[in-house]
Amino acid sequence: MLRWLSDDSKRRKEPEVFNNVVEGLKKVYKSKLLPLEETYRFHDFHSPQLDEPDFDAKPMILLIGQYSTGKTTFIRYLLESDFPGIRIGPEPTTDRFIAVMGADQEGIIPGNALVVDPKKQFRPLTKFGNAFLNRFQCSHMRNPVLDSITIVDTPGILSGEKQRVDRGYDFAGVLEWFAERVDRIILLFDAHKLDISDEFRRAIEAIKGHDDKIRIVLNKADMIDHQQLMRVYGALMWSLGKVLNTPEVARVYIGSFWDQPLQFDQNRRLFELEEMDLFRDLQLLPRNAALRKLNDLIKRARLAKVHAYIISHLKKEMPSMFGKDSKKKELINKLPDTFAQLQREHQISPGDFPDCKRMQEQLQHHDFTKFHQLRPKLLETVDQMLAQDIARLMQMIPTEEREMAASPGDADGNIHGGAFEGYTESPFGVGRGEGADAGRGEHEWVVEAKKYEYDDKFSKLNPINGKISGAAAKSEMVKSKLPNTVLSKIWKLADIDKDGMLDTDEWALANHLMQIKLDGHEVPIQLPEHLIPPSKRTIVEES
Repeated sequence: MLRWLSDDSKRRKEPEVFNNVVEGLKKVYKSKLLPLEETYRFHDFHSPQLDEPDFDAKPMILLIGQYSTGKTTFIRYLLESDFPGIRIGPEPTTDRFIAVMGADQEGIIPGNALVVDPKKQFRPLTKFGNAFLNRFQCSHMRNPVLDSITIVDTPGILSGEKQRVDRGYDFAGVLEWFAERVDRIILLFDAHKLDISDEFRRAIEAIKGHDDKIRIVLNKADMIDHQQLMRVYGALMWSLGKVLNTPEVARVYIGSFWDQPLQFDQNRRLFELEEMDLFRDLQLLPRNAALRKLNDLIKRARLAKVHAYIISHLKKEMPSMFGKDSKKKELINKLPDTFAQLQREHQISPGDFPDCKRMQEQLQHHDFTKFHQLRPKLLETVDQMLAQDIARLMQMIPTEEREMAASPGDADGNIHGGAFEGYTESPFGVGRGEGADAGRGEHEWVVEAKKYEYDDKFSKLNPINGKISGAAAKSEMVKSKLPNTVLSKIWKLADIDKDGMLDTDEWALANHLMQIKLDGHEVPIQLPEHLIPPSKRTIVEES
C-alpha cells in the first residue's frame, strides 16, 4: 500500500512532456480544466466544451458592421478574388454568417451540414437552432490567404425601422460565441454612416471582454475630403466613447479597402500607412495563434474557478428540506452580495466575475439542489495547471515562433498571397522608393545627385589626407538639430571603414541619411546595399 502511494507521488511529480503548445493545451484542458467545468455546469452558463478542432483551427478574423459598410468588399480586397456566395450592394445583401475557409475546391457547405462536421470547430453552434443554421454557411475556395486564416463575414447590422424586425435567432449570442474563439474582431464603420443603432450597440456589448482582439476600421474614407475626414474621425471617436466605455482611446485605422480609384486622393499617403499598420497586425496572427489560444484558456480557467465558487456557495445556502423555492429566489436577488462576499473570501478580482444580471436570468432555470458542493481537489488541479503546465507551455512559445519564422516559404508564420503580397513583392508597397529605399535597383549611387553640395561642405571642414575628424563632422552635423542619438546612429552607418573619420563619400552618405530623417523617414538599422558608396563596396564584401 505504501509503495503504491510513493509510486503515485513520483508519477505526479514528473512533468508531462508536450510535443508542441497546441497539443499541450488539449491535454491540460481535458485532464485538468474540463472536470471542473462539468462538475459545476460551466457549459450551461458560459461557453460550450472545447473540442479538438477549437485548438487546431486556423486563426479567425470576424468582421462586424452595419449594412453597406464594406465588410464583404473588405474580404474580397484581402483575397483579391471573389468567394462562393459573395453578394455586394448598397442594401443589406449579406443576410447570413459566412465562414470563408481554404480548401482544394470551390463550394458552399450549408450550416446544418457544417455543424456536424467533426473536423470543423462549429459544432457548438447547433444550440442556436435551425433559424440560425439556415443563415450560416461555409464558403471554401483555393486561395493562399486562406491557407493561413479563416475570415467570418456577418449579416449587416440594421438601423432604423429595419432593426425592429426579429432575426429569429440570438444574433448577439452568435457574435459572442465567435468573439470568444476568433483572433481578431474588426469593427467596420462607413465614413457616411457613423450612427450606432440599437442592434449595433447590442453587438458591441456582446463582444465586450475581448477588447484586446478588437480593431476599428473607418472605411470608405476616400469619399470625403481632408477637412470632412477630420470631422468624421472626431464624430466616430465621440460615438465609440459612449459605447465602449473605456478610458483609453480606441485605435482607428482609416482607409478605403476596395480596388476602385480614390475619389479624394489628398489622403493617399495616410491611407497607405494605415493599411500597412492594419495588415502588419493581421500578418502576425498565424505566428501568435498558439499564444492567443493559451491566453484564452487562462481566461476560461479563471472564469471556471469563479463559477465553481458561485455554484458551490448557492448549493451550501440551500435548505435541505423545506422552503427551497423561496430560498432560491432570495439567493438570486442577493447574487450581487454573494459576488462581493466571494470576492473578499477568496481575493478574487471583480473583473473575473461574470455579468451579474445575466447570471441571475440563467439561474432561474436551474435546480439549485442538483448543484455540487465545493470540491477543493478540482480547484487545486486547476491552480496547479495555471502555475505549472501553463508556465511550461509559455516557455515553449518563443521557440516555436523562432522555428516558424525560420521555416522556408509559406510555413514562416506569415500570411501570403492576396493583398498581403503587394507590400513585400512589388514597387507599389508602402515606403518603396522613398527614404532609405530610394535608389534601390538603380545603376548610379543615389547620393551622387547632391554630392557636389556635400563636397563643398566637406572642403570647408579642413580635411587632412582626404578625411575629416569626428569633431569636425559633429560641428556641422549638429546644425541639422537632430537628436544626438540619431546623429550617433548616422555616424556609425556612414563610417563604413570604422576608422573614426569620414572621407568625402562617407561624409556625403552621412548627409544623405540626415536628409532622410529630416524628410520624415526612418534611418535604417543596417545600411542597405544600394546606399553603400561604390568606393567602399569591396570593404563591405570582405568584412
